[in-house]
Amino acid sequence: MAKSPYEVLGVAASATAPEIQSAYRKLAKKLHPDLNPGDKAAEEKFKDVSAAYDLLSDADKRKRFDAGEIDAAGNERPQQHYYRDYASAGSEQPYSNASGYSDFMDGDDAFADLLRRAQQARANRPGSDLHYRLSISLAEAIAGANKRLTLPEGGTLDVKIPPGLTDGQVLRLKGKGAPGHGTGAAGDALIEIEVLPDPRFTREGDNISIEIPVSLTEAVLGGKIRVPTPTGAVTMTVPPGSNTGTTLRLKGKGAPRREGGHGDQLITLKIVLPRTADPDLTAFVSGWANGKTFNPRES
Repeated sequence: MAKSPYEVLGVAASATAPEIQSAYRKLAKKLHPDLNPGDKAAEEKFKDVSAAYDLLSDADKRKRFDAGEIDAAGNERPQQHYYRDYASAGSEQPYSNASGYSDFMDGDDAFADLLRRAQQARANRPGSDLHYRLSISLAEAIAGANKRLTLPEGGTLDVKIPPGLTDGQVLRLKGKGAPGHGTGAAGDALIEIEVLPDPRFTREGDNISIEIPVSLTEAVLGGKIRVPTPTGAVTMTVPPGSNTGTTLRLKGKGAPRREGGHGDQLITLKIVLPRTADPDLTAFVSGWANGKTFNPRES
Protein backbone atom coordinates (compact mmCIF):
# COMPACT_ATOMS: atom_id res chain seq x y z
CA MET A 1 0.00 0.00 0.00
CA ALA A 2 1.36 3.41 -0.95
CA LYS A 3 2.45 5.71 1.83
CA SER A 4 0.44 8.80 2.56
CA PRO A 5 2.14 12.15 1.86
CA TYR A 6 2.38 12.69 5.64
CA GLU A 7 4.34 9.43 6.01
CA VAL A 8 6.60 10.32 3.09
CA LEU A 9 7.53 13.62 4.73
CA GLY A 10 7.67 12.08 8.19
CA VAL A 11 5.10 14.43 9.77
CA ALA A 12 1.82 13.94 11.59
CA ALA A 13 -1.50 14.55 9.89
CA SER A 14 -1.94 17.50 12.24
CA ALA A 15 1.36 19.14 11.17
CA THR A 16 1.28 22.85 10.50
CA ALA A 17 2.31 24.38 7.16
CA PRO A 18 5.69 25.53 8.56
CA GLU A 19 6.34 22.02 9.93
CA ILE A 20 5.54 20.51 6.53
CA GLN A 21 7.79 23.01 4.80
CA SER A 22 10.61 22.34 7.25
CA ALA A 23 10.33 18.58 6.77
CA TYR A 24 10.37 18.94 2.99
CA ARG A 25 13.35 21.30 3.09
CA LYS A 26 15.33 18.85 5.20
CA LEU A 27 14.60 15.92 2.88
CA ALA A 28 15.09 17.94 -0.30
CA LYS A 29 18.54 19.11 0.83
CA LYS A 30 19.45 15.46 1.38
CA LEU A 31 17.88 13.94 -1.76
CA HIS A 32 17.99 16.69 -4.41
CA PRO A 33 19.32 15.20 -7.71
CA ASP A 34 21.77 18.08 -8.17
CA LEU A 35 23.38 17.02 -4.91
CA ASN A 36 23.26 13.30 -5.75
CA PRO A 37 24.27 13.03 -9.43
CA GLY A 38 23.75 9.52 -10.79
CA ASP A 39 22.03 8.26 -7.62
CA LYS A 40 18.79 6.77 -8.96
CA ALA A 41 17.56 5.71 -5.53
CA ALA A 42 17.86 9.25 -4.18
CA GLU A 43 16.16 10.56 -7.31
CA GLU A 44 13.18 8.24 -6.80
CA LYS A 45 12.88 9.25 -3.16
CA PHE A 46 13.07 12.90 -4.17
CA LYS A 47 10.21 12.24 -6.57
CA ASP A 48 8.03 10.92 -3.74
CA VAL A 49 9.03 13.73 -1.36
CA SER A 50 8.31 16.41 -3.98
CA ALA A 51 4.94 14.85 -4.81
CA ALA A 52 4.00 14.73 -1.13
CA TYR A 53 5.04 18.34 -0.57
CA ASP A 54 3.22 19.45 -3.71
CA LEU A 55 0.00 18.07 -2.31
CA LEU A 56 0.37 19.13 1.32
CA SER A 57 1.70 22.61 0.60
CA ASP A 58 -1.46 23.39 -1.33
CA ALA A 59 -4.19 24.14 1.21
CA ASP A 60 -7.03 23.16 -1.12
CA LYS A 61 -5.47 19.88 -2.22
CA ARG A 62 -4.52 19.04 1.37
CA LYS A 63 -8.10 19.68 2.48
CA ARG A 64 -9.48 17.47 -0.28
CA PHE A 65 -6.95 14.74 0.54
CA ASP A 66 -7.81 14.87 4.24
CA ALA A 67 -11.48 14.65 3.26
CA GLY A 68 -10.80 11.58 1.14
CA GLU A 69 -11.78 13.31 -2.10
CA ILE A 70 -8.41 12.66 -3.76
CA ASP A 71 -5.63 10.18 -3.20
CA ALA A 72 -1.93 10.86 -2.90
CA ALA A 73 -1.20 10.53 -6.62
CA GLY A 74 -4.35 10.53 -8.69
CA ASN A 75 -5.29 14.19 -9.00
CA GLU A 76 -2.11 16.22 -8.97
CA ARG A 77 -1.83 18.90 -11.60
CA PRO A 78 1.22 18.07 -13.85
CA GLN A 79 2.13 21.70 -14.57
CA GLN A 80 2.46 22.30 -10.82
CA HIS A 81 4.18 19.02 -10.13
CA TYR A 82 7.87 19.67 -9.94
CA TYR A 83 9.21 16.16 -10.36
CA ARG A 84 6.92 15.24 -13.22
CA ASP A 85 8.10 18.30 -15.10
CA TYR A 86 11.63 17.11 -14.58
CA ALA A 87 10.98 13.48 -15.45
CA SER A 88 9.12 14.24 -18.68
CA ALA A 89 11.43 16.97 -19.87
CA GLY A 90 13.23 14.75 -22.40
CA SER A 91 16.10 16.76 -23.83
CA GLU A 92 15.24 19.81 -21.73
CA GLN A 93 17.43 20.69 -18.79
CA PRO A 94 16.43 19.12 -15.43
CA TYR A 95 14.02 20.93 -13.14
CA SER A 96 12.27 23.00 -15.79
CA ASN A 97 9.63 24.04 -13.24
CA ALA A 98 10.62 25.50 -9.88
CA SER A 99 7.11 25.59 -8.38
CA GLY A 100 7.92 22.78 -5.96
CA TYR A 101 10.70 24.70 -4.19
CA SER A 102 10.54 28.32 -5.34
CA ASP A 103 9.73 29.37 -1.79
CA PHE A 104 13.20 28.17 -0.72
CA MET A 105 15.18 30.37 -3.11
CA ASP A 106 15.18 33.41 -0.88
CA GLY A 107 17.49 31.82 1.68
CA ASP A 108 21.18 32.52 2.06
CA ASP A 109 22.43 28.95 2.50
CA ALA A 110 24.08 26.63 -0.02
CA PHE A 111 20.82 24.89 -0.90
CA ALA A 112 19.06 28.14 -1.78
CA ASP A 113 22.10 29.20 -3.80
CA LEU A 114 22.01 25.87 -5.69
CA LEU A 115 18.35 26.41 -6.55
CA ARG A 116 18.97 29.95 -7.75
CA ARG A 117 21.87 28.84 -9.94
CA ALA A 118 19.78 25.98 -11.34
CA GLN A 119 16.98 28.40 -12.17
CA GLN A 120 19.42 30.76 -13.90
CA ALA A 121 20.90 27.87 -15.88
CA ARG A 122 17.42 26.85 -17.02
CA ALA A 123 16.64 30.39 -18.15
CA ASN A 124 19.90 30.63 -20.14
CA ARG A 125 20.40 27.07 -21.32
CA PRO A 126 22.08 26.51 -24.71
CA GLY A 127 20.17 25.35 -27.77
CA SER A 128 20.16 21.74 -28.93
CA ASP A 129 22.47 20.35 -31.59
CA LEU A 130 20.71 19.55 -34.86
CA HIS A 131 21.69 16.56 -37.02
CA TYR A 132 21.72 16.50 -40.82
CA ARG A 133 23.06 14.32 -43.64
CA LEU A 134 24.79 15.63 -46.76
CA SER A 135 25.68 13.60 -49.87
CA ILE A 136 28.77 14.54 -51.88
CA SER A 137 30.64 13.00 -54.79
CA LEU A 138 33.93 11.16 -54.42
CA ALA A 139 35.65 13.93 -56.35
CA GLU A 140 34.23 16.52 -53.90
CA ALA A 141 35.36 14.41 -50.94
CA ILE A 142 38.91 14.31 -52.28
CA ALA A 143 39.26 17.82 -53.68
CA GLY A 144 36.93 19.68 -51.31
CA ALA A 145 33.89 21.75 -52.28
CA ASN A 146 31.38 24.37 -51.18
CA LYS A 147 27.89 22.90 -50.78
CA ARG A 148 24.50 24.29 -49.82
CA LEU A 149 22.33 22.09 -47.62
CA THR A 150 18.56 22.59 -47.73
CA LEU A 151 17.14 22.05 -44.24
CA PRO A 152 13.98 20.00 -43.58
CA GLU A 153 12.52 22.83 -41.51
CA GLY A 154 13.27 25.40 -44.22
CA GLY A 155 16.28 27.56 -44.89
CA THR A 156 19.74 26.53 -46.00
CA LEU A 157 23.23 26.01 -44.63
CA ASP A 158 26.41 26.75 -46.57
CA VAL A 159 28.88 23.94 -45.88
CA LYS A 160 32.57 24.03 -46.73
CA ILE A 161 33.79 20.51 -47.47
CA PRO A 162 37.49 20.23 -46.59
CA PRO A 163 39.60 18.03 -48.87
CA GLY A 164 40.03 14.41 -47.82
CA LEU A 165 36.70 13.64 -46.12
CA THR A 166 35.62 10.01 -45.94
CA ASP A 167 32.17 8.45 -45.82
CA GLY A 168 30.53 8.78 -42.39
CA GLN A 169 32.62 11.68 -41.12
CA VAL A 170 30.73 14.42 -39.26
CA LEU A 171 31.25 18.15 -39.71
CA ARG A 172 30.33 20.49 -36.86
CA LEU A 173 29.07 23.99 -37.67
CA LYS A 174 29.27 26.02 -34.46
CA GLY A 175 26.17 28.01 -33.59
CA LYS A 176 24.10 26.71 -36.51
CA GLY A 177 21.82 24.51 -34.39
CA ALA A 178 18.71 25.37 -32.38
CA PRO A 179 18.70 28.83 -30.74
CA GLY A 180 19.50 29.04 -27.03
CA HIS A 181 17.24 30.30 -24.28
CA GLY A 182 17.89 33.73 -22.79
CA THR A 183 21.61 34.35 -23.05
CA GLY A 184 22.34 30.70 -23.84
CA ALA A 185 24.38 30.04 -26.98
CA ALA A 186 22.86 28.40 -30.03
CA GLY A 187 23.53 24.70 -30.53
CA ASP A 188 25.65 23.29 -33.35
CA ALA A 189 24.72 21.69 -36.66
CA LEU A 190 26.22 18.21 -36.98
CA ILE A 191 26.43 17.14 -40.62
CA GLU A 192 27.17 13.51 -41.44
CA ILE A 193 28.87 13.16 -44.82
CA GLU A 194 27.80 10.47 -47.29
CA VAL A 195 30.30 9.94 -50.10
CA LEU A 196 28.43 8.68 -53.15
CA PRO A 197 29.97 5.98 -55.38
CA ASP A 198 31.73 7.33 -58.48
CA PRO A 199 31.51 5.34 -61.74
CA ARG A 200 35.01 6.48 -62.68
CA PHE A 201 37.09 6.26 -59.50
CA THR A 202 37.62 3.71 -56.76
CA ARG A 203 39.18 4.85 -53.51
CA GLU A 204 41.70 2.59 -51.77
CA GLY A 205 42.93 4.38 -48.68
CA ASP A 206 44.73 7.53 -49.83
CA ASN A 207 45.04 6.26 -53.41
CA ILE A 208 42.38 6.29 -56.09
CA SER A 209 42.13 3.99 -59.10
CA ILE A 210 40.64 4.38 -62.55
CA GLU A 211 40.50 2.18 -65.66
CA ILE A 212 41.29 3.97 -68.93
CA PRO A 213 40.67 2.49 -72.39
CA VAL A 214 43.46 2.84 -74.96
CA SER A 215 43.63 1.94 -78.64
CA LEU A 216 45.83 -0.80 -80.01
CA THR A 217 48.01 1.84 -81.63
CA GLU A 218 48.46 3.73 -78.34
CA ALA A 219 49.31 0.49 -76.55
CA VAL A 220 51.86 -0.67 -79.14
CA LEU A 221 53.46 2.63 -80.07
CA GLY A 222 52.79 4.68 -76.96
CA GLY A 223 51.37 8.17 -76.94
CA LYS A 224 49.80 11.02 -74.99
CA ILE A 225 46.30 10.59 -73.50
CA ARG A 226 44.01 12.71 -71.30
CA VAL A 227 43.14 11.20 -67.94
CA PRO A 228 40.45 12.54 -65.55
CA THR A 229 41.41 13.25 -61.95
CA PRO A 230 39.28 14.64 -59.10
CA THR A 231 40.79 18.08 -59.71
CA GLY A 232 40.55 18.04 -63.51
CA ALA A 233 41.94 16.16 -66.49
CA VAL A 234 45.71 15.87 -67.02
CA THR A 235 47.90 14.62 -69.88
CA MET A 236 50.00 11.54 -69.33
CA THR A 237 52.24 9.31 -71.46
CA VAL A 238 51.40 5.72 -72.34
CA PRO A 239 54.72 3.92 -72.78
CA PRO A 240 55.22 1.81 -75.98
CA GLY A 241 54.40 -1.86 -75.55
CA SER A 242 51.71 -1.31 -72.89
CA ASN A 243 49.11 -4.00 -72.34
CA THR A 244 45.69 -4.45 -70.81
CA GLY A 245 46.33 -4.43 -67.06
CA THR A 246 49.39 -2.19 -67.28
CA THR A 247 49.21 0.21 -64.30
CA LEU A 248 50.55 3.73 -64.47
CA ARG A 249 50.88 6.14 -61.56
CA LEU A 250 50.07 9.84 -61.22
CA LYS A 251 51.95 11.02 -58.14
CA GLY A 252 50.03 13.21 -55.73
CA LYS A 253 46.66 12.96 -57.49
CA GLY A 254 45.01 10.89 -54.77
CA ALA A 255 43.33 11.86 -51.50
CA PRO A 256 45.00 14.12 -48.91
CA ARG A 257 46.97 12.29 -46.21
CA ARG A 258 46.65 13.12 -42.52
CA GLU A 259 50.40 13.46 -42.20
CA GLY A 260 50.54 15.77 -45.20
CA GLY A 261 50.77 15.36 -48.94
CA HIS A 262 48.49 13.27 -51.12
CA GLY A 263 48.13 9.70 -52.23
CA ASP A 264 48.48 8.70 -55.88
CA GLN A 265 46.11 7.97 -58.73
CA LEU A 266 46.60 4.57 -60.30
CA ILE A 267 45.61 4.18 -63.96
CA THR A 268 44.96 0.70 -65.29
CA LEU A 269 45.04 0.44 -69.09
CA LYS A 270 42.54 -1.57 -71.09
CA ILE A 271 43.12 -2.15 -74.81
CA VAL A 272 39.93 -1.61 -76.79
CA LEU A 273 39.56 -2.51 -80.46
CA PRO A 274 37.34 -0.54 -82.86
CA ARG A 275 33.65 -1.39 -82.58
CA THR A 276 33.44 -2.08 -86.31
CA ALA A 277 35.83 -4.42 -88.07
CA ASP A 278 38.80 -2.73 -89.77
CA PRO A 279 39.86 -4.56 -93.00
CA ASP A 280 43.43 -3.30 -92.71
CA LEU A 281 43.74 -4.54 -89.14
CA THR A 282 42.21 -7.87 -90.11
CA ALA A 283 44.63 -8.26 -93.03
CA PHE A 284 47.61 -7.36 -90.85
CA VAL A 285 46.72 -9.84 -88.11
CA SER A 286 46.03 -12.57 -90.68
CA GLY A 287 49.52 -12.17 -92.12
CA TRP A 288 51.29 -11.68 -88.78
CA ALA A 289 53.20 -14.92 -88.28
CA ASN A 290 54.43 -14.19 -84.75
CA GLY A 291 50.92 -13.34 -83.72
CA LYS A 292 49.80 -16.83 -84.67
CA THR A 293 52.48 -18.54 -82.59
CA PHE A 294 52.12 -16.31 -79.46
CA ASN A 295 49.91 -17.88 -76.79
CA PRO A 296 49.09 -15.33 -73.99
CA ARG A 297 47.57 -18.08 -71.82
CA GLU A 298 50.91 -19.81 -71.39
CA SER A 299 52.87 -18.70 -68.32
